[in-house]
Amino acid sequence: MEALVWYAAYGSNMHAARLGYYLKGGQPPGGRRTYPGCRDPSPPRRTAGAMLPGGIYFAGESPAWTGGAAFYDRHLPGAAAARAYLLTVSQFSDIATQEMYRPPGTDLDLTPLWAHGHLRLGDGRYETLVHAGDRDGHPVITFTAPWSAHDAVLNTPAPRYLEMISSGLHEAHTWSQPEIATYLSARPGVTQPVPELTALAARGISLGMLITPENP
Repeated sequence: MEALVWYAAYGSNMHAARLGYYLKGGQPPGGRRTYPGCRDPSPPRRTAGAMLPGGIYFAGESPAWTGGAAFYDRHLPGAAAARAYLLTVSQFSDIATQEMYRPPGTDLDLTPLWAHGHLRLGDGRYETLVHAGDRDGHPVITFTAPWSAHDAVLNTPAPRYLEMISSGLHEAHTWSQPEIATYLSARPGVTQPVPELTALAARGISLGMLITPENP
């Protein structure tokens, strides 16, 4: 039986239907990319809300959404809200390589990750894997940029991106609109005031229910 890992998503992939585009392929509404999908498009074995040690910040320019992209920094204070998906190593590998703008189809060698806690596969965004703990006997892995929040050029995320993240936070943690707005307002790079974030959270929760993968 193939080994299983938890993929911890902290950005738009917290929304399960959007993750479906990485698994099955297609272009999600509001996005600017078409994803080839995974070799194995099966749904995750399990999903669960998770909190990762560290924090999330927004920096650079997202090719998929415009505005700042979300990145994880395990050295930031506090905790990062995430959603964990129990996947095979091949599924995780294909999702990670799609995030790296590489073609899926080859399993990643995760051996150095277990030894060092992080694995840098390249210099670009989302090309650094982080072992963020274990859950129910399986490792929790996420990916982020090789730089830290301190070294990054912060950038305000696009409203549509925050709507999608809000939808995922609601799905994963059943947070209310004010709770989502309070969480997002404390993330470095977010400049929208709390009332605007609350409105974005409301739209995200409502619109998120309409997002389904094009390939059932």
